[in-house]
Amino acid sequence: MVDEVIAIWKPKDISSYDVVKQVKLIKKSKQVGHCGTLDPFAEGILVVCIGKYTKNVDDFMNCTKRYKAKILLGVETDTLDIEGEVIRKDYPKNITKHNIKKTLSTFKGSQNQIPPYFCAKKIHGVKMYKLARKDIFIKRKPNNVYIEDIEFIDYSNKILTLSITCGKGTYIRSLSRDIAYSLGTYGHLIYLERYQVGDFNKNNSITLKELKYD
Repeated sequence: MVDEVIAIWKPKDISSYDVVKQVKLIKKSKQVGHCGTLDPFAEGILVVCIGKYTKNVDDFMNCTKRYKAKILLGVETDTLDIEGEVIRKDYPKNITKHNIKKTLSTFKGSQNQIPPYFCAKKIHGVKMYKLARKDIFIKRKPNNVYIEDIEFIDYSNKILTLSITCGKGTYIRSLSRDIAYSLGTYGHLIYLERYQVGDFNKNNSITLKELKYD
């Protein structure tokens, strides 16, 4: 029996569930769980617990997480990311770096956040994305989340680049939507990288290929 905690650098275009399936095969263990979903279009740290450490999944889910996000302003999709269908458009007007930074400062701290319809959160035991795929949209309850810091990196060609430090349960897709609304426009994520979870970062993570030949 393998007992281990591994930080996998999840590549784009693969689900967190698929990573867990591959780890099960590589490590020949049925006891494998990840510590916080990372969307298929995103890349970055996915902490995976094996064997007896699956009991510690909640501990790692409570760790502070850091992301790099790119938001395309002026367009909203049904999934709030690059994989969804466009549902709203509005050319962003009079958006400057000054008012972006001023707006970002209002998002620091504890706040209520409405999750995306397309997410793994369960309602009455069913994952919301499964309902949304059937065009079933149930009223969503806001979650209380904590944003420790939002750092402005760049704004050009309607693309806003940020570094975000946050706590458990934060949806960066929802945060992107809400920031865009506060700027008087729409927005969706076109890039997301989770570059740190607790003490795990890119330097001490491992790829699935490296894990296979470890």
